[in-house]
Amino acid sequence: MHARFHAPAAERTGDVVELPHDEAQHLVRVLRLKVGAAVRIFNGRGAEFDGVVAKASKDGARVRVEQSRAAVPEARVAVTLAQAVLKGDKMDDIVRDAVMMGVAAIQPLVTARTEIALAALGRGHRRERWQRIAVSSSKQCGRAVVPAVLEPRTFTDASEALWDQAREATSGSALPGLLCVEPTASADVISMGDLESAPPLASTIIVGPEGGWTAAEITAGSSACRLVTLGPRTLRADAMAIIALTALLTRWREL
Repeated sequence: MHARFHAPAAERTGDVVELPHDEAQHLVRVLRLKVGAAVRIFNGRGAEFDGVVAKASKDGARVRVEQSRAAVPEARVAVTLAQAVLKGDKMDDIVRDAVMMGVAAIQPLVTARTEIALAALGRGHRRERWQRIAVSSSKQCGRAVVPAVLEPRTFTDASEALWDQAREATSGSALPGLLCVEPTASADVISMGDLESAPPLASTIIVGPEGGWTAAEITAGSSACRLVTLGPRTLRADAMAIIALTALLTRWREL
């Protein structure tokens, strides 16, 4: 197996492209590859290539783009995971696993019971960290696409944006979001298994924080989302996303 690197500038056979700093450090300092070594590169936008190391030094690394390769197919449904930010480094694992599952984008959320504010996320450069994790996960799982980690936003803003999308697309007749809730949250809750098996073009699945949703959030979310549950057991917030994505993609025959 050839080592695989993210090379955003890779577009055409014959080009010599500079690797980003983190990727160059991995090539030079960790794997200790030399000039002439065969590698694989992907640009994060769906293109995959064979490559040959053209430069490997402490100042950086360059790769010559060779022939293109068939990339791993992406999911037919563009799923955005909107995840309430969790404590500690739990969000790191969620980003890693969601990319591995094939999501198209990740939307970090700040909810009423999230224990970190938007401003603190910005000061801690958390979005940049999560984007690096998305690159690493794409490398590991073989995807040629790196999902975007979007700017963190409040749950209120996110649900309003979903409702706007539904109005624009279908005059308000469809709800593009799926809000994961407890089975007793509302009379309108349905099982994930009761969703239509015909896959949509795109969907957003929304997972809450450790403390769960407030009643006001569920009411607000129900205007833009379908309320769905994964059964009678209470699942940990850091496990919910991967379980929900697995159930959803299985329902849509993506797994």
